[in-house]
Amino acid sequence: MTVPVLTIDGPSGAGKGTVSRAVAKKLGWNYLDSGSIYRSLAIAALKQAVDLADEAVIVNIAQAMMLEFDCDDELVVRLDGEDITSQLGLESTGNAASIVAALPEVRRVLLQKQKDFKQLPGLVADGRDMGTVVFPDAEYKVFLTASAAERARRRYKQLIEKGNDANLIQITNEIEERDRRDMERKTAPLAMANDALYIDSSDMTLNSVIEEVLNLIH
Repeated sequence: MTVPVLTIDGPSGAGKGTVSRAVAKKLGWNYLDSGSIYRSLAIAALKQAVDLADEAVIVNIAQAMMLEFDCDDELVVRLDGEDITSQLGLESTGNAASIVAALPEVRRVLLQKQKDFKQLPGLVADGRDMGTVVFPDAEYKVFLTASAAERARRRYKQLIEKGNDANLIQITNEIEERDRRDMERKTAPLAMANDALYIDSSDMTLNSVIEEVLNLIH
């Protein structure tokens, strides 16, 4: 029996995670947050204080790490049994993840880990290259984006609400730099699949984005 797959790709901070989790919950499908796989690897590498550009070392860490996803209301990620959820959203984690994600051999190793999430009754996969590289034959594809300024504003608001210090200009610069790095990398650059539905969420409410994605499937 064919397993239906919905891929939701787009740049950092576009709201892919929130939308994907909500859609997966409404459909009763499995959920893959590919960004968390790369962020978990980044956390493991930072913990071991290794050179993030040393491909052989990062590959070894990627092969050895044990990941568990628990997605009910909120996503909980465990790395080798330890809850690392609170570390996933840190800017240092995001920047490190962007560096290790650019290593071709690392992407190859993590590719199979991602494909293993494709199980009945269906899968909602959220990331940068779900519809172009990981699940190119997916039945449903979405490319969700928002302006860099809007994504920075959302991130700033999120950090302030959690009681963290934040600088809007710095966040905007980091988002623009990460976009550039993700689009220019040689392996699996951030790109929209030809058969994807394009959604710009800059001026949309969360519910209207979720509705549009569900309409694609129904």
